Amino acid sequence: MNGIAVIMLAGAGLAGAAEFRPLFDGVSTNGWVLRGGHAKFRIEDGCLVGVTVPGQANSFLCPPGEYSDFVLEYEYKVDPKLNSGVQIRSQCFETPVEVPHAGKTIKVPAGRVHGYQVEIDNDPARARFWSAGLYEEGCRGWIFPGFGGGEGAAFTAQGRRLTKVEDWNQVRVECRGDHIRTWLNGELRVDVRDGRVARGFIGFQVHSHKEGGLEVRWRNIRIAESR
Repeated sequence: MNGIAVIMLAGAGLAGAAEFRPLFDGVSTNGWVLRGGHAKFRIEDGCLVGVTVPGQANSFLCPPGEYSDFVLEYEYKVDPKLNSGVQIRSQCFETPVEVPHAGKTIKVPAGRVHGYQVEIDNDPARARFWSAGLYEEGCRGWIFPGFGGGEGAAFTAQGRRLTKVEDWNQVRVECRGDHIRTWLNGELRVDVRDGRVARGFIGFQVHSHKEGGLEVRWRNIRIAESR
């Protein structure tokens, strides 16, 4: 059985609640919103392409709408020097917010994108290969794996085996209530319960970088919402 079939079967329960539909049609991003910095985005050969611009903060191109329970699938291909990711259930407010965590208060500035991010990390120099890991952008940081949590070494080894460094990789993300799971190229990567945010927007990230012209590409982006 190939990897994509494994991914489809693994999430059949939630995906069966609604039909998949394209989140990106390969033609237009009309109505999408750019948040954060001002990296460049274009459409090429049916792909959404993000390009680094030196001096720009993390940039997020976000389709309209908010999503709660869903299955999201996409493929990505990234320059190995560029860290990136896909935001899910994310938020951005015009006023600062405070998030209590571990007995402390995290202050999120106005206009700062924050929320769950499904990591893209193909850089051999970073030696982590944490693609499809779960990070909370602009807020609590790593959810899985966590630094010092004991799972990082095994997660890295799995990621090194699964990741196609300069080729297309397939990701599946499932959110149902506080249950979040991810797959990379057919294998389960994250299976956690975290209920801090139940609903928010999706965003495609170009991480800040001192070098311009580095690219991340996405294609075959589709979503099925649970009813």
